[in-house]
Amino acid sequence: MFPALDPLLHSELRLAVMSLLVSSEEAEFPYIKEQTGATAGNLSVQIDKLSAAGYIEVEKTFKGKRPCTVCRITPTGLNAFEDYVKVVKSYLHL
Repeated sequence: MFPALDPLLHSELRLAVMSLLVSSEEAEFPYIKEQTGATAGNLSVQIDKLSAAGYIEVEKTFKGKRPCTVCRITPTGLNAFEDYVKVVKSYLHL
């Protein structure tokens, strides 16, 4: 019997966001949007879900007069991501 995959991270876009944040610790919304190819609306929804789960922190500020949204992975998010990777590896027998 295989352990269950975290349904929150099993979404392609949410997994992509987490993967980006694992490697960079934080990223601005436009960068995440560009790297994932997601629409702004869909990305916002997925970021909200990750934030509600405590996997990422979202900081909304301004750069000059422009809004700036920065996402950071939390320790909880990093643990969830690492556990997800372990489960995937167990499926692949690695």
